[in-house]
Amino acid sequence: MRKLFIVLTAVLLAATSSVQAQEVDLSEPYKMVRQVADNTFKRVERDQQKIQADKEYLKVIVEEELLPYIDYKYASYRMLASYIQKARSIEDPEEKKQAIAHIKRFIDVFRNYLVTTYAGVFTQYTNQKVEFAAPRDVGDANVVVVKTTIKDPGKPDIDIGFKVRKDNDNQWRAYDMIAEGISLLDAKQSEIHGILRQEGIEHVIDLLDKKSQLPVQFRGDGVDE
Repeated sequence: MRKLFIVLTAVLLAATSSVQAQEVDLSEPYKMVRQVADNTFKRVERDQQKIQADKEYLKVIVEEELLPYIDYKYASYRMLASYIQKARSIEDPEEKKQAIAHIKRFIDVFRNYLVTTYAGVFTQYTNQKVEFAAPRDVGDANVVVVKTTIKDPGKPDIDIGFKVRKDNDNQWRAYDMIAEGISLLDAKQSEIHGILRQEGIEHVIDLLDKKSQLPVQFRGDGVDE
């Protein structure tokens, strides 16, 4: 699952980023995914010298080009669904205030964790070809799965669905991937909830915070993530 996550997230990064070379249209999910993919390839190619000189520069790329198209807040709420539900039922004002502070802290740390994780995943991407499904009429849907296929010479095709969500401003952003019928967000949610139940939210926040501060590692650096 981890190896699959690395490869698929690399494609998610390529399908949820942008460069100023082409303004991204957030009003249509299929167009958004395709535009940000094209823009990302150009940005990575253009900045190869900077990346080779300092791999931490990948975090800059993620901050500037990826996060505007990732609904990390919504993903955070999904990850903490049970904790948020529990927090809503708290009656003691101070206890509720603390729970809300934990949720806000989790969102901030999760954002930073995504920056570090996705920056590292960029090093796993080696120009695999990505084919995008033809656009379809989404009607009044608020969540759409944009289907793609990863083609890597000598390897089986991988079918991936990018889940994108329309917000209150009618703008579409990605928040999850589906691979082989498995939601990666749900898989990560299950992993975190296990720690959350046993150790508590402060421990979960601490773990993510430590991971978010790790340096970017290229494939072949000899570091086991």
